[in-house]
Amino acid sequence: MNKPTKLISVIMCGGAGSRLWPLSRAEHPKPFIEMPDRQSLIKKAALRAAALPGAVELLVVSNEALLFNLHDEIAPVIAPDQKLTYLLEPVAKNTTAAIAAAVHRIIAVHGEDATLMVLSADHLIEDELAFANAVNEAVTLSAQDYLVSFGIKPDRPETGFGYLQITDDKVSKFIEKPQREEAEKLVASGDYYWNAGMFCFKASVMRQELAEYCPAILQATQKAVALSGQIRLNDALVLRLAAEHFQDIEDISIDYAVMEKTRHAAAVACDIGWHDVGSWQALSEIYEHDNDGNAIRAEVCLHQAKNSFFYSDDRLIGAVGVENLIIVDTPDAILVADKAASQDVRQIYKALKQQDHPTHRFHNKVYRPWGSYTVLEVADHYKIKRIEVNPGASLSLQSHQYRSEHWVVIEGTALVINDDKQLTIAQNESTYIHAGHKHRLSNPYTEKLVIIEVQTGDYVGEDDIKRYEDVYGRVRNLPA
Repeated sequence: MNKPTKLISVIMCGGAGSRLWPLSRAEHPKPFIEMPDRQSLIKKAALRAAALPGAVELLVVSNEALLFNLHDEIAPVIAPDQKLTYLLEPVAKNTTAAIAAAVHRIIAVHGEDATLMVLSADHLIEDELAFANAVNEAVTLSAQDYLVSFGIKPDRPETGFGYLQITDDKVSKFIEKPQREEAEKLVASGDYYWNAGMFCFKASVMRQELAEYCPAILQATQKAVALSGQIRLNDALVLRLAAEHFQDIEDISIDYAVMEKTRHAAAVACDIGWHDVGSWQALSEIYEHDNDGNAIRAEVCLHQAKNSFFYSDDRLIGAVGVENLIIVDTPDAILVADKAASQDVRQIYKALKQQDHPTHRFHNKVYRPWGSYTVLEVADHYKIKRIEVNPGASLSLQSHQYRSEHWVVIEGTALVINDDKQLTIAQNESTYIHAGHKHRLSNPYTEKLVIIEVQTGDYVGEDDIKRYEDVYGRVRNLPA
């Protein structure tokens, strides 16, 4: 009798989702965007991964900045008998490095015969039963020492995806993202499938192929995993890959590095309701449309508006006589784009990143492991924030060189360390913290704590912080 397959689900969560700016940003990227049912893409991916038969562990490859947001989304869906592990990259190095690190870790814990099912954090799959059946086929092929991709039957020419030619479950040809004319020919032929960017393989087989085609990456990631720092985050294990061995790794995708070269490439052709959701045009297609062809995720007042997408969480959008537009409203940025140019939204993100504009990185509301803060107003010599601290949570013990802070409690009760004093601050009470004084804000109670913080000084940037203690194991001077 064959031993049941030990399956480890691996979710890769990297990239900025720049074509979905201003909703997607560097520290709140595409996987955290909610779909029409109000579930985020990463939560859907975690539910999908945890539900796979035989899945004993969920391993997430991501980065330090996303850890606590990821844990908030993923931890609630993990079964009690499943492990949860995070591999944190010090710098993004594409999918080959991510998969190689995962392979090393999984072999060390589960052995060479463990099977990996590698998923993306930001895909939408509508037919979960068909997906489970496709994974079963892939697991069977991987047991025969194949590296298995997933092919999606295309319903239109698409220049943003790679293509696979599949013959008798084997990949006979890989084609990278084609030009429009070639994409039309590939779809018309009926012989090609979109490359879904999901993979299934035995750990030992992928290690063998990495050793043949990119041994330097394999060796560097082995050292990065072996020398990783470890902390516990509730029931999860967090491994921070050693930067000195990871930072100089070649930036290359697993398709280029291995899949297009290996003699063990197989694929499962499937129809699983797969969507990459890679642009505002693609996201708009998921929503229901009104009689004028508009997709609406906002409060709107429209007159002669057609074939457009309106997105806002807070403010009403009014539109008159517009057609084929994308209008996205967030508290600190608005996007107006022609639908036909939705792929070029990345150019706006790129320009903002080059300017180091804060809207490429953060939303006004920024999530931290202890809660969140919202920037209400900012100028050269002051900043006003609304800070929410979760029950039982605490900010780091810290000080600031250039700014002082005035805290006013508007909801709940705060436990405050202010220099050499420990204070209990109730609703409608306040405390003033001088520049240079060590201080900490905590909420040891069962109700949410909300304060208004007014910062004043010569410099009010988030990087003016010296941290002394932190209950969340953050080893670098990240904001608060």
